[in-house]
Amino acid sequence: QKLHSRDSDLVTLCEDKVLKILANKDAVFNADGNPQLVATNNVLGQTIPFVGEYGISKNPESFASESYRAYFTDKVRGTVMRLSRDGLTPISDAGMKDWFRDNLKLSNKLVGSYDDKKGEYNITLHKNNPQTVTYREDVKGWVSFKSFVTENGLSCANEYYTFNEGRLWRHHEESVNRNTFYNSFRKTSVTVIINDMPGVVKTFHTLNYEGSQAKVEQIQSSSSVNDKYDIWDVTSWDGTFNGNG
Repeated sequence: QKLHSRDSDLVTLCEDKVLKILANKDAVFNADGNPQLVATNNVLGQTIPFVGEYGISKNPESFASESYRAYFTDKVRGTVMRLSRDGLTPISDAGMKDWFRDNLKLSNKLVGSYDDKKGEYNITLHKNNPQTVTYREDVKGWVSFKSFVTENGLSCANEYYTFNEGRLWRHHEESVNRNTFYNSFRKTSVTVIINDMPGVVKTFHTLNYEGSQAKVEQIQSSSSVNDKYDIWDVTSWDGTFNGNG
């Protein structure tokens, strides 16, 4: 389905397997029955499979590469994969496992592209309700749904380009208003998800929260015991004291 040259090897992406083929390595062989041995580097050598029963299915258009990393989808198994130095990793498991399992099979085309400028892998699912989803390496997760649906995309000279209706568009243009793609403005929305279990210490990358109540509004009553101390009935509190308590 897809051949990709990486360093001096040839990465071969089949429907159900990903292989590495040694290429441009010196080999010795007999030419036309001649006993003379000839050395050449125009050969394909040993085939080495990557660990894991994953392939690219029949969607080579989902492939995108950046440096030594490559990204692609396996529609049959409902996963999005990353091929790096440590081998194959199903990055769809990073909080989006069920979503991709449900939506990849509904898509008739899966377009992958890498945005060098932002360091993001964008995968566009062409289905009844087309969607583009973004993965970032620095947070090891899926960070956003994008409001543009692309026919293809590529990065060149640190610029990101996509195609829409056969026309080439450049992204991240400072002279264009934010959230405007293909001359169409879309509103931005943010959905916040917080685990509401009070006894569990949260492990969000940018937020740590513990407790069942985020804010205590005010002190309702107090009773004096002596001149030095007061007893406070704290049912709610805004974090400040008023008085001589």
